[in-house]
Amino acid sequence: MMRTFAGIIALLLAAPGSAAEKPNIVLIVSDDQGYNDLGVLGDHIITPSLDRLAREGVRLTNYYVAWPACTPSRGAFLTGRYPQRNGIYDMIRNEAPDYGYQYPSEEYAVTFERIGGMDVREILLPQMLKKAGYYSGIFGKWDLGVHRRFLPLQRGFDEFYGFVNTGIDYYTHERYGVPSMFRNNEPTTEDKGTYCTYLFQREAVRFVRENKDRPFFLYLPFNAPHGASSLDPKIRSGAQAPEQWRKMYPELYAKEGDVEATRYGRPATVANKPLRKTNYLGAVTAMDAAIGEVLKLLDENGLAEKTIVIFFSDNGGSGGADNAPLRGHKGLVFEGGVRVCCLVRYPAKIPASSVNGEFLTSLEWLPTLLNLAGVAPPEGLVLDGFDIMPVLAGGKPSPRREMYWKRRAKEAARVDDWKWIRNESGTFLFDLGDDPSEQKNLVEKVPEKASQMQAKFEGWLKEMDAAEPREPFKDF
Repeated sequence: MMRTFAGIIALLLAAPGSAAEKPNIVLIVSDDQGYNDLGVLGDHIITPSLDRLAREGVRLTNYYVAWPACTPSRGAFLTGRYPQRNGIYDMIRNEAPDYGYQYPSEEYAVTFERIGGMDVREILLPQMLKKAGYYSGIFGKWDLGVHRRFLPLQRGFDEFYGFVNTGIDYYTHERYGVPSMFRNNEPTTEDKGTYCTYLFQREAVRFVRENKDRPFFLYLPFNAPHGASSLDPKIRSGAQAPEQWRKMYPELYAKEGDVEATRYGRPATVANKPLRKTNYLGAVTAMDAAIGEVLKLLDENGLAEKTIVIFFSDNGGSGGADNAPLRGHKGLVFEGGVRVCCLVRYPAKIPASSVNGEFLTSLEWLPTLLNLAGVAPPEGLVLDGFDIMPVLAGGKPSPRREMYWKRRAKEAARVDDWKWIRNESGTFLFDLGDDPSEQKNLVEKVPEKASQMQAKFEGWLKEMDAAEPREPFKDF
């Protein structure tokens, strides 16, 4: 009888989603990284840690995000819902600082960047994981609201150290002169002057050390290599990187020259010209080193086998990024704005050194991680993705056939290998199976297909318009 009872317990512990099987989750997101900016794809950039993830896991080559810029893209993968469904379908930011204007504190307090945020009715991934006993931390870029009701601790996270806006100066941690760093629910300037990638590494390493004995969700959204949000237009023109990382690209560094140090030691300008490629490359390589420290800690604590590590860029590259062979960049709905690099390592399920070209998106992660954790989504919640594991682990074809994007007047639909785009300059139709670089506009050669794609897009738009309305942009 005792043997039978013990056998039942063993079966229960081995059941899918049981405490014995729940993986730790490490979700790492870079900011504006180019599709081609992985060392494994060539010798133009140094990313040994990301290359390691590619060797030990899978690289996705046909992977999309839900919006071509920061805020809606992040809101989409944290909710598993299209931006037009969850309400964050444009940026939460002010425009005036782009023209050198610094808000007085009382004026800033009532601007949209300060008061906008994701609708509090939306349920985010850490809130759902909490049901399975996960402890969740976010260290880096939040970008879904500044007021207390919008901050990570009110959205299911247990710890938060990072910045609340869409971009900052890497050293002062200010967004156009406004302090933006928080610890949990409170603003902080405790680490002002320290390169922020180092800070996010510090907090992530501490988090893993302190929570290695229970299921954890580590969300590590870097701002690298996003352009600095500084009032100085020369600094704002690109990313920032300490000299040690810029010097890892000696040929480019020699051409660009050394740089002055400002009050906080950040690179400034060379002969009054904006810093160029090495700042972007150095920011990526510094981020890669931080990722390496997290991977090393997983190894040291015997956690690598039971941890799923996911890495991707929040949208297409910009600035010094290399999006080859894709057309376009951040902000556009051409492939270079929405198709991004993605790596996934989960030794328990995913074959090492694999490359997967199936049609997949960031909307897939929430249902996937819930399934791995053994958690059902809230009843009645409409999700726009599916469990990705049969595709990555079992070699199954992706069930995704369609994906849609809308950024103001920039609209796009992908159905199988067909891509339809309508923007300010006209209408486009591409066969991505034959033309992934989107060079051959077939809209006049295959007008019936263009009409079908437009009808598909307009049908999706009607579905989004009919969804239960969410703040902050919808009129209801």
